[in-house]
Formats: sequence, structure tokens, C-alpha cells
Amino acid sequence: MFDKYQIVIGLEVHAQLLTKSKLFCGDSAAFGAAPNTNISPITLAHPGTLPKMNKKAIEYAVKLGLALHCDIEQHNYFARKNYFYPDLPKGYQVSQHTTPICKNGYVKIKTADGEKNILLNRIHMEEDAGKSLHDVDEHYTCIDLNRAGVPLLEIVTEPCLHSSDEAFAYITELRKLVRWLNICDGNMEEGSMRCDANISIRLKGETKLGTRVEVKNLNSIRNVKRAIDVEVARLIEITEAGNSIVQETRSYDADNNSTFSLRTKEDADDYRYFAEPDLTPFFIANEFLQKVKEAIPALPETLEKKYQEVLQLPAQDAQVICADKETAEYFEGIIKHTNNYKAAANWLLGPVKSNINHTQTDITQFTLQPAAIAELIQLVDDGKVNFSNASTKIFAALLNEPDKAPLQIAIALNLIQESDSGSLEAWVDEVIAKMPDKVKEYKSGKKGLVGLFAGEVKKLSNGKADMQAVNKLLAEKLG
Repeated sequence: MFDKYQIVIGLEVHAQLLTKSKLFCGDSAAFGAAPNTNISPITLAHPGTLPKMNKKAIEYAVKLGLALHCDIEQHNYFARKNYFYPDLPKGYQVSQHTTPICKNGYVKIKTADGEKNILLNRIHMEEDAGKSLHDVDEHYTCIDLNRAGVPLLEIVTEPCLHSSDEAFAYITELRKLVRWLNICDGNMEEGSMRCDANISIRLKGETKLGTRVEVKNLNSIRNVKRAIDVEVARLIEITEAGNSIVQETRSYDADNNSTFSLRTKEDADDYRYFAEPDLTPFFIANEFLQKVKEAIPALPETLEKKYQEVLQLPAQDAQVICADKETAEYFEGIIKHTNNYKAAANWLLGPVKSNINHTQTDITQFTLQPAAIAELIQLVDDGKVNFSNASTKIFAALLNEPDKAPLQIAIALNLIQESDSGSLEAWVDEVIAKMPDKVKEYKSGKKGLVGLFAGEVKKLSNGKADMQAVNKLLAEKLG
């Protein structure tokens, strides 16, 4: 039954910008303040108050647009979007209608089916509404207007997604990018990134879009996927029963994995858009565009390509390193001090990540400087210590004393490898002498026993033997 339908999805993501103040006034945009404390007569829409544009919000919008290959609209103005909600003080929302600041562009995603560019229709700026709280008072809905006026970017795709897996990958990639650019923290649970999904179905081969249903305010990437799956099943069930789908706005209940109707869907005409008379149009100069472009850091896709093609790292390593900007920056810090790029990746994705996971922190709180990891790599490459001791004993000691040099700790812990040929030969001879039966087995073809001999030498030397030299000696003596 499902196979004869094509799912068509368009996503609208609202990303709350990390500006210090609101879009049209100096009130704080910080999250977590006591209710109704980040407000002023402008936020409350008192008569006679006038808005003033936040330049940083424009910069952030342009930055995201350039990163997503968009066309930047240089001639801009705002419009009033008229509708009433109890947490919208003005009774209208200041948004962009005719001139979105960014047009076109795309987000590249990867799924099990391969790579795909999710096409964007527009990115526009608008102010957020306040928040209605239904669980504070038993009898009343409470209103917190701290969020009212906080700057948002609304990122709107074309209806070009065809599965919940694609939607999941798109939101994941978009959230990574806004965090990478440091323009939005992407915390969906706090509401600083919210997703609305427009969903319809049509028979495969059809070109006309079906009646769409919008599922509002999805607050996690997992819930985006679950809501799409459950809504698609509902739409197909309605269609198969011979009934008509109603265009409406719905909400998703994560507790019982179902959607429910909120209202019949408004069209653009219902909002009665007209140009905002209290804000002058603004022009984005070429010099401003160039300045923003130069401030954009190397993006994940660029770094992944560099790590695979130039540094010759496996694709999996490159992807994990580029999962967030801070991890990539730490890796860049290591490879400033070493050319052993694979060892740098192994240390970052091994001991460093393990410690971060164990302490439930993140890379920004990690105590060791990248240069210290490079010094550990050099100690191993020079044969002064083995990787096992470096990644456990020396690494653990460094975490407690991050100001000390790795070599200093290696000496203090008596972990410098013995490379003197006389000492190594004595250990090898002793091991061979006490295992005559194993020597015979080795010489009869059981070459895998070399690991047993090497392990015994390692024990005898208390882990200090240079194992590369030991293996060479064993090969010579066992013939």
C-alpha cells in the first residue's frame, strides 16, 4: 500500500540567532532569564515606540546564506504579517515577505541512498513571538514575553524531500552548520531551533502536489522523523479509505506518537502582508558582503575533503573530526605540530574522545593543549615510549599535570624504552632459551608464535623494550 505513494516534504526551520539583543530593540535575547524580565516598552509594543534594526542579525543572515550557496538580496525591507496570538504583543509579526534576504541555495545531505542537495526556497529574517505557558497555573495560561522580538532566521526548503530519513539528515546537517558558524546554538529542546514539516502524498508518477498538512514546532531531530512517519501513515490511511485530506495545521504528541489538529491552515493572503512603515528599507553593500564572506571559517565539507585527499585520512575519521567545529579546531591544533596525521586522528578519536565521554564534558573543556598530543605522538614515533604506555600511563599523568612535558613524565615514570642492542639481545635470548618447545613449533611453520615471544620479552623488560627492535631480533634469531 505504501509503495504506490511518493512522500513530498518541505521543511521550515526557525533558527534563533545568537545576538546579544533583540531584532528591533536593545532588550537582552539571552535564554533562561526569569519570565518577563528581558522586556521594555518596545518589546511590549507600547504606543509611540519605534523599532531599530539589529545589524548583527543581518550579518548572521548573510553568513548563513553565503555558506549555503544562496543569492543574497541586497535591497531589503520588512513587512507586517498580521495574525493574533496572546504571546504576540503587537498583534502582528515583523517579517520579510517579498524580499527574503537569501534566495535559492542548498544543503548537501548524505543518506543510505547517497548524496543529495536539498534545495532552499528562501531564508528570511523575522522576530519571534513570546511563549504561552500552560502548566504554571492550574486555571490560567501564563505569558512570558522574554522571547518576543528575539531575531529568527526562517530557512525554507523546496518540497523536495521524499522520506523521513532525508528530513533527519537535513536537520542534522543544518544544525551542525549554524553551530559551526556560531550564529545559533541549535538547542531544539530550548526552542532555539524549531522545525515545521509540510507533508503531502501523491501517487508515484504524479507531478501535481497533494493537499499538504503542516506539523508545527517539532523540538528534536528524532521527533521530526517520527512525526513525518506517523503523519504519512495517517494521510495514506485517509486516502485509501476514499476520503479527502484537509489542509490544516497539526501538532505532534511525542508521548503517544501521534499528531492532532490545531486549526485549518492559513494561506499567505490570510496574513494581509504589507510593508512595515516604521522601518526603512536597507541596502547590503558589496563591501559588507565581502567582509562577511572573509569571516566565514572553513566549512565541514571543505575540511572533510582536505582530510581525505590531502592528509589521506579514512572517510570515517574525516567525518567524525568534522562533526563539530571545536573538534576540528583541536585536530588542526595537533597537526600544526606533527605530520603524522593518522596518529593525530587516532589520538583524538581514541584517548581524547574516551576521556571526554568519561568525564561527560566536551572538547572545549579538555585540559591538554593540542601541542601536548603532538609531543606524545613524537615520543612514540621516535621509539622512546610505546603507544600502550603513552596512551594510558603518560596520558593519565598529563591530565593531572597538564603543564608538564610528556617526555618529563615518561622519564619520571621510568617508561623510556630500552633500545640498547645488548640489553634487548639478552632479553630475547632468555625468552628463547626458556621456551624450546615453542621454538621448535615456530620453526616447523607456526609463525604466529612470534607474538608470544614478543609478549614475553615485553613482560621481562617491564614494558620498556623497543618492540620494533625486539621483533627484528626475534626474526633473526628464530631464523
